[in-house]
Amino acid sequence: MSRKSLILLTVCMATLTINLSTMIVNVALPTLAAELDAGTRDLLWIVDGYNLAFAALVLAMGSLSDRFGRRPALIGGLVGFGASSAAAALTDSSGALIACRVAMGVFAAVIFPTTLSIISNTFSDRRERATALGLWGAAVGLGVALGPVTGGLLLEHSSWQSIFWAQVPVALLTAGLAVAFVPESRDPSVPPIDRAGFATSVAALGTLTWTIIEAPEHGWSSTETLTGFAVAAVLLAAFVLVERRVEHPMIDVTLFADRRFSAACASVTIAFFALFGFVFLITQFFQFVRGYDPLETGLRFLPVALAIAVASVVGSQLAPRLGTKLVVAPGLFLLGGAFLWISFIPADVSYASVVVPQMLLLGSGIGLVSTPATEAILQVLPPARAGVGSAVNDATRELGGTLGVAVVGSLFSSLYSDKLLDLVEGRLPADLAEKAADSVGFADVLAARVPTLGAAVDTAFLDGFGLACTVVGLLCVVGGTAALVALPGNGYDPAEQQASDDEPAPATAAG
Repeated sequence: MSRKSLILLTVCMATLTINLSTMIVNVALPTLAAELDAGTRDLLWIVDGYNLAFAALVLAMGSLSDRFGRRPALIGGLVGFGASSAAAALTDSSGALIACRVAMGVFAAVIFPTTLSIISNTFSDRRERATALGLWGAAVGLGVALGPVTGGLLLEHSSWQSIFWAQVPVALLTAGLAVAFVPESRDPSVPPIDRAGFATSVAALGTLTWTIIEAPEHGWSSTETLTGFAVAAVLLAAFVLVERRVEHPMIDVTLFADRRFSAACASVTIAFFALFGFVFLITQFFQFVRGYDPLETGLRFLPVALAIAVASVVGSQLAPRLGTKLVVAPGLFLLGGAFLWISFIPADVSYASVVVPQMLLLGSGIGLVSTPATEAILQVLPPARAGVGSAVNDATRELGGTLGVAVVGSLFSSLYSDKLLDLVEGRLPADLAEKAADSVGFADVLAARVPTLGAAVDTAFLDGFGLACTVVGLLCVVGGTAALVALPGNGYDPAEQQASDDEPAPATAAG
């Protein structure tokens, strides 16, 4: 194996480690609901505590890895990730588990920017880099596949704690590979962390996510919810103002004035919004509505994972030939069509003849979007700023995933809760009805004891599921239309574009 191949293997393993953690937890959500007495909001935070910390910190961590060294950042992040995984395995309450998931997200934010920046510095030729990015994208798909299957196997034979113990040796093995093969690279001229921008960005994203997740409890039109959205908007505006005025901004927000860059970021955000939201709900559909056990659920994720892996490689090869827009836009339209189709599935849907084609369509869309759009983002970045630049890409992924879980989960929770309360009114004591409306896991246990409630729970679940999928499907169609307009076509050369512009192309970070 060549040195470059071993470096690529290491960064793909690191990417796999992070995505494995997301997917392995999703398949365990019904088990966590039962054993930790976790409601829908608790489950949302168990997933989004990780995503939120990841999204909020990834830009800052990318800058730090550029300045102090990508190799030590990768190694330290992997060791910390393994330690926080072990801590999660020792918890005995949903609150403590959420705290450990946040810690895991912090270390994931340290790891992930280094993977793309190491690829950018190792593979300078565009086609060579495109192939490396395709394999990196395939590692994401492999995480989607191995996470549910591994989680299902572990839950079949052991307790839920095993899904966290299993992540420890994977993280440590990858850290060992990094020690052995990854060379040091850094840019000492990177300016200090923009503390004001960092604080306002974390506050804005945290407020927005909290408001969305808590909205079903307070009501979407309640004073608490409207105030939360207003505060998030003010903080976002403050972040933009801070970044425009400070000497060394965390990210040059004028970069988003380039529609090619902003459209690529939006495409990645939408794709991962769709993927994370889908995974959060489909695991519960398989186990609560269809009655599959965790292993059966995990195995049923293989079609979407295989499609993501294959389409990531195919998309990376097609984009340089056809142009980014003719790969990414069809990918978003495939995603939109898949979700609109999924929104109509009944409780007794055939897995082989309906769900498998839907998953293949969805996975193909994800793969066609993620790798070409990622390459489009990296095309405008100088290698010396690869850490911060790749962190922008990582942030769009995690922002999409965080909001996908929050929005999709909250839309589902709102409609499911209202529908179930209507259907069981007069048939259950008020306290039991409220608890069933708050937790699908409790409702499923209750329906097993009172079989006549099973149809009501399934109907309420599918109503919420259908609404969430419809919203995601329409968002993907809008995103695909925007991609056709804004993304670069065949023959676009970022170096030539920069030379022809009256002003220099914007950089990812100042300095």
